[in-house]
Amino acid sequence: MTARDRPTAPTDPSAFPITRKWPARHPERLQLYSLPTPNGVKVSIMLEETGLPYEPHRVAFDRNDQLSPEFLSLNPNNKIPAILDPEGPGGKPLALWESGAILVYLAGKTGRLMPQDMAARYEALQWLMWQMGGVGPMFGQVGFFHKFAGKDYEDKRPRDRYVAEARRLLKVLDERLAGRAWIMGDDYTIADIATLPWVRNLVGFYGAGELVGIGDFREVTRALAAFVARPAVARGLLIPAAPAAA
Repeated sequence: MTARDRPTAPTDPSAFPITRKWPARHPERLQLYSLPTPNGVKVSIMLEETGLPYEPHRVAFDRNDQLSPEFLSLNPNNKIPAILDPEGPGGKPLALWESGAILVYLAGKTGRLMPQDMAARYEALQWLMWQMGGVGPMFGQVGFFHKFAGKDYEDKRPRDRYVAEARRLLKVLDERLAGRAWIMGDDYTIADIATLPWVRNLVGFYGAGELVGIGDFREVTRALAAFVARPAVARGLLIPAAPAAA
């Protein structure tokens, strides 16, 4: 197949099948497809922090929206979050998934929340990858074995394995934050936006704070308190909003 034969991306957001299931009331704005989970709120918080105009759409897992052909046309990995930016590179729409990739993209688009110095930029990306490859998967396993179906397993060795790894990761983060306001120092960045929602979820939604001994990690709890006190974070943690009760 030559370059001429390859299909080209649509130039109009309405040409993307996902907009048929979630019509855009404001097609000129960035479209967010998400839920307020630790990975989902990374992007809503980033959007709130940067002030980019966007329109959120709730992908309801209880209705298997993530498995719909429309959603899969945007994200074949059937996970949230995903975005459709009508003003992507070159002024063309850009569809993007994976929360870490979206954070990097939005930081580049706005010139915000990423160090300008090249060495510091790669250091921030290092901590982002650390969250994506370690904190998210391991904390999620703690949640499974402590709160969800895994809690009924009589054999507690799987749970204890993930608890030990969660504690190790918290220790790494605690030591990094010692003497620093945020992961990268005085500057709040995408590394914090990626990591701290998972800490909040671990001790809050999963109810595993006592299990992992969160009180041993004072720098982490300090940074988490500063994080949730930010107005943009408070807003982003609730986006997309739950449907109104009937």
